[in-house]
Parts: sequence; structure tokens; C-alpha cells
Amino acid sequence: MSHNFSFQSLAECSQTKARAGVFMTPHGPVETPRFMPVGTLANVKTVTPDQLSSTGAQMILSNTYHLHLQPGEKIVAGGGGLHKFMGWNGPMLTDSGGFQVFSLSEMRKISEDGVTFRSPHDGQIIHLTPERSIEIQNTLGADVIMAFDECPPYPATREDVQAATDRTYRWLERCISFHQRSDQALFGIVQGGVYLDLRIQAAEALAELDLPGYAIGGVSVGEPPELMADIVRTTAPLLPPEKPRYLMGVGTYREMAIAIASGVDLFDCVIPTRWARHGTAIVQGERWNLKNAKFREDYAPLDETCSCYACANFSRAYISHLVRSQEILGYTLLSIHNITELIRFTQKIRQAILGDRFTREFAQWLN
Repeated sequence: MSHNFSFQSLAECSQTKARAGVFMTPHGPVETPRFMPVGTLANVKTVTPDQLSSTGAQMILSNTYHLHLQPGEKIVAGGGGLHKFMGWNGPMLTDSGGFQVFSLSEMRKISEDGVTFRSPHDGQIIHLTPERSIEIQNTLGADVIMAFDECPPYPATREDVQAATDRTYRWLERCISFHQRSDQALFGIVQGGVYLDLRIQAAEALAELDLPGYAIGGVSVGEPPELMADIVRTTAPLLPPEKPRYLMGVGTYREMAIAIASGVDLFDCVIPTRWARHGTAIVQGERWNLKNAKFREDYAPLDETCSCYACANFSRAYISHLVRSQEILGYTLLSIHNITELIRFTQKIRQAILGDRFTREFAQWLN
């Protein structure tokens, strides 16, 4: 691992593979396990950087595909790089854009060289290769960058998933060869769909490359929860224990708890802000629709155990009024709370691991 990056496991659960650690980056430490908010277009929707910091966020994400389309990586670089451009001084990660490109199933063509697709913004034809993805991410300047991968859909035939998994490995080799910046850590991504033997092959092959970190991708794409759990339980323990492990696109209590028990350290998901924009609060793992009539005269805080700005200052009735009225402040308050809620959940798990209380205190989320 580069001198700018390190990972240290501080404690391990005696009954599972859960661990509490610290991932050091050029922009500071990330205490793991940790949920990472998503700021796709160089902002976490409806939340300022100061508000985001108040949630306990340490590391956040942006997306290569979206930033390449708008405003363009050269503009971000002209603004001093991604951190300065968006006013976030903590660690950052950029996704490679692979998942977003492959979600354009009717608008793209895959070849060994890369992916050609039509921009949904202006119809321009764009050719994205592993080298181009790394070039864009090098220009954006996040601490952690992701290899360009092919994310197969669910369901997909074994033959198609095998081809995508093999291509992902070859593309990773090209990403490694092209990547130059020692102040950016390149993570590889394990694919393999729901075929556990393909997941095992991919994880073992990636582990031999001695990367700064590893991700499990291609989950939360429509497969049943029990299949996702099997994938994570099978894959995570095969990745090098001295490196951080990142489960992409996952952020519910149960999904994170099961993954942490399998040895995963980092998570990201859009649900805290997406649900907020639909008037939904996450309260101790439950989804509450603040548009429901029962909240109109409920003057209690969203969560009496939460000390976030929204819970400390406003009632359920007030936030219900805001979302019913489509006031932006309502979405902001729910986003602040929801992000805090998921980060706080991983913080509590971390403390439980340090005290070897994980399975006892979080049993309800491990079944």
C-alpha cells in the first residue's frame, strides 16, 4: 500500500469476522466499519459540507460518469480538484462509472476495449475505457479511485456473468498499468453475479494483485436478500485481511450488519438522501413516511435517542408539514437525520466490536 494509505485492524469479534479498524488516507482517517454518504455530482443532495460534517461523515463518494458528463473533469480540476471544488476536506472516493454505464442497457455497446454509449444529457457518443476512467479519476483527485468494471445485471446467464467477470479482471490490469498517482489508492472490484464459484475465483485472483483495497460489486441489483448475504459471506473473507474491504451500493441496517459480520469495512448507498426527498425518515432501522396523517400533530423529535440537528431542534409535526408543503428545508432535515442514522449505526457496531459485544447487541440484524 502507498505510504499515503494504511489500514489497521484494532479489534476483531470473537464470534464473527467483524473487525474495527482505521483506514488512513491523505485527507485523514476513516474509522471502520463506516457508512459513506453519496455525493454523486460533487454534492450530497440538499446538504452543505458543514451540515454533512455534523452527521459524523468521514469519507464521501462522487461519481466519475456523472462528473465527466457535467461539469467535466477539467472544470473540477480548474477549481482545485474535487475536494476544493466542493468544499469537502475529508477523504473522498470516486466510483469508476462502470455501474452507471452498464445501467444504460439500451444505449451502450460493450467491447474488449471499453464501452460506447450515448450521453443522456446531449446525445453525444462517448467511449469509456479502463484507461479513460482512470484518467478522469486522476484528474478529479479523490483519495480512493475504483477500477472500471463490468457489472452484470440480475438475472443473467452463467455464460454472460463469466464473460463480464473475466473482462473485469482484464480491465483491472489495464487500470493498474495506467494509474500513476501515489496519492490515490486504486481499489479492485470483485464481480461474479450470484454464482459463488465465480465470486471465489474473482476474489482469489484479485487478492494476488496486492491492491490498496478491495470492493465487492454487482450486488443490490435486484437479487433476493438471501443471495446477497451468501455472496458477501463467501467473498469478503477471501480478500486480504490487511486491506480495507468495501461493499458497494449497500446501506440498510441488516445488509450492513451481515456484511460487517463477514469482515466488510466500508459501505455506501443513496437511500438516506433519496428517501429524504420522498419524505421518509430512517428511525432505528425502520422507514417512517412523514406524510402520514399520524405525524401531523406529533410534537416529539424524529428520534429521541438521536442528537442530530433535525432531532435536536424540530418535531415530527414540523418536518411533516415541511415535506407535505414540498419545502426544501424538510428534505434537508430528513437528509441530515438519515445520514446521521446510518453513520451512527456503524459507529455503534464499531464500539460493540471494540468491546466484543457485537453479536449480543446486534443479534436482531444478523438473522
